[in-house]
Formats: sequence, C-alpha cells, structure tokens
Amino acid sequence: MSNGMKFRYPVDGNDFTRAGEISSKVKKQLKQLGLPPEVIRRVAIIMYEAEINMVIHANGGTIDVEITPEQIRLVFSDTGPGIPDIEKAMQEGFSTASHEVRELGFGAGMGLPNMKKNSDEMKIDTRIGVGTIMDLIVKI
Repeated sequence: MSNGMKFRYPVDGNDFTRAGEISSKVKKQLKQLGLPPEVIRRVAIIMYEAEINMVIHANGGTIDVEITPEQIRLVFSDTGPGIPDIEKAMQEGFSTASHEVRELGFGAGMGLPNMKKNSDEMKIDTRIGVGTIMDLIVKI
C-alpha cells in the first residue's frame, strides 16, 4: 500500500434494494487491510449515508475511495439537483426526502450530520441543477 489504493463504484439511482451494498463491500476491504475498527466504523457510516443520499436525491452517482497509510479519502459525485441550502441540510432532522422514501425508513435528516461527525475533513461543492461533489477524509 505504498502509494495508496483507489477504487471507483457506480451507485444506482432509485434502487433501494441495493442501497448500502457498496459501503458493505468497502467495509470488508478495510477489514482485510487490517485497519483499526474505529476507522472502519467511521468510513462505513459515511459511505452508507452518502450512498443512501445518492439513491434518494440524486439518481445515483459515483463513489471514489482512496486508501493511503495516513488516510481514507471518499469522494461522492452526482448529477442530482444540488443542495439548495447546505447550512439547513447540515441540521440534524432536516430532510427533503419524499413521504414514500420516509415510509421505507430513509430520509430522517441525519445523513450529512452523520457524515460530518464521522469525518476529519468534509467539503461540499454543490450547484443547483448540476450536482454535488462531497470530499471527505478519515485519518488513520
């Protein structure tokens, strides 16, 4: 793992049955690499929340994972509607998820707050009608 490992995963939009599969796959990879359980837990939470957000709000996207000895960098890119008010979206409990999505048990408004809480760095670049790129770092 001298100069790091990179992985790219496509996320299917509107496919709730498969939502969470990528985060499980990455969690398994991190365990195989022997990373500390706390790091794996934090990455798994971020991955799951981002993956669900992509399915609910953005009709899918891509997840890039870069693992180095110092950190794990997670980049989530989508071509969804964008986030109109990041400050509001960062508040626990705020959600723009539809009634149908909430009935499935998603959209509780904890996605972005959980991602922030479990990362060491978090940057959000969002443009209305263009999409969102989220760049998060978890230090090892």
